[in-house]
Amino acid sequence: MIEKEKLMLRDDALQNEVIIITGGGTGLGRSMAEGFSHLGAKVSIWGRRLDVLQKTAEEISTLTGKEVLAVACDVRNTDEIDSALAEVIKTFGTVTGLVNNAAGNFISPTERLSPRAFDIVLDIVLKGGKNCILAIGKYWIKEKIKGNVLSITTTYASTGSGYVVPSAAAKAGMLAITRSLAVEWAKYSIRFNTISPGPFPTKGAWDRLFPEAIAKRFDFTKKIPLGRVGNHHELANLASYIMSDYSSFMTGEELIIDGGEWLKGAGEFNFLDIIKPEEWDELEKIVRKAKS
Repeated sequence: MIEKEKLMLRDDALQNEVIIITGGGTGLGRSMAEGFSHLGAKVSIWGRRLDVLQKTAEEISTLTGKEVLAVACDVRNTDEIDSALAEVIKTFGTVTGLVNNAAGNFISPTERLSPRAFDIVLDIVLKGGKNCILAIGKYWIKEKIKGNVLSITTTYASTGSGYVVPSAAAKAGMLAITRSLAVEWAKYSIRFNTISPGPFPTKGAWDRLFPEAIAKRFDFTKKIPLGRVGNHHELANLASYIMSDYSSFMTGEELIIDGGEWLKGAGEFNFLDIIKPEEWDELEKIVRKAKS
């Protein structure tokens, strides 16, 4: 649950927005949906499990007093997207924003992956994201509506990462689509941006990605300069800003929110933070002696 007092924007910041969130029933999608709803947006959450979506929609509506529309939709299927979009327009009259959040991922040595396993991630993330952008984007262009697309990517979309190659490839594709259409569709007043989150633990997805046997062996906070994982209201605040008019001059950007994690991994000598102050004193003496 998002604590309303931790939201940075005023209560009516999204009151004129109708926002679709794929993968909106659980995890970060749910947190963004709740944040948007607190700020006045009409929200539709999409996913494959209608029972989960309906439960989430009811819970958010109870908290915020705003209607939340649950729509069963597999983003891999363009017919289902067309049907879901029509339902949102029928209910709310229009659509102004899309958050591409539906995702699939798992950790595995790449040589262990079957072609089907690779395709599952690509189909949900890259093809699903593309399908939603084309369907909703064409609606905006036809109706001359200013649109706003936020895609949830990852820091390794730019750098790549072993053991999550399908996800890295799919998220990199979404980042490329974002940067490309930010230029091509600017003439239609449609904006595109991404958020690349670091660790924001969620029940379910996080547990599947890092089973207990793995989680016990690694302290992920040690990879993060700020020394902690992210809180959901922090990502919801950033997403709310991007989906609001306050960010109206921002497009084609990748916004990273990871406590400095990827920068720590990128710096060649960042591993030296394991050296204690007294050890630096000894190293300094050795260096000075070598120079003399």
